[in-house]
Amino acid sequence: MIVYGITGWKNSGKTGLMERLVAEFTARGLSVSTVKHAHHNTDVDQQGTDSFRHRAAGARQVMLASPNRWALMSELRGEAEPPLDTLLAQMAPVDLVLVEGYKAAPHPKIEAHRAATGKPPTGSPNVRALACDAPLQSPLPRFDLNDTKAIADFIAADTGLAE
Repeated sequence: MIVYGITGWKNSGKTGLMERLVAEFTARGLSVSTVKHAHHNTDVDQQGTDSFRHRAAGARQVMLASPNRWALMSELRGEAEPPLDTLLAQMAPVDLVLVEGYKAAPHPKIEAHRAATGKPPTGSPNVRALACDAPLQSPLPRFDLNDTKAIADFIAADTGLAE
């Protein structure tokens, strides 16, 4: 699996870019999965549901299955958050995994940048290009934040998916 990241500060346009890239790459016939890192506590389950009650009772993992989708939730129960490579090993093989967040992880990345954040680029390692909504001085290649096709073309060339 090829892993490529989208990183940037909060409100820099990461999620919108991820959404557009997933649509672009799937339209090109590639299978795509995503990983989204959150810095805050998050719960995909709702209090009162059966699966929530299973987790609250102490289950280490709960799989929720339906005719439309299935989800596996794993409770860390005080253990450290697993590194990205451990999480990626849990995913089914696809052509491309797009990762939102994980600024310091070693995979290649595009950094989303909006002038309105008032912050300079993150300086994260392995950033290969910037996707910006305003001119920005950088030695890295720069793309308009909304030019999804050009950004996807860059990622495809950078990873060998264009071959």
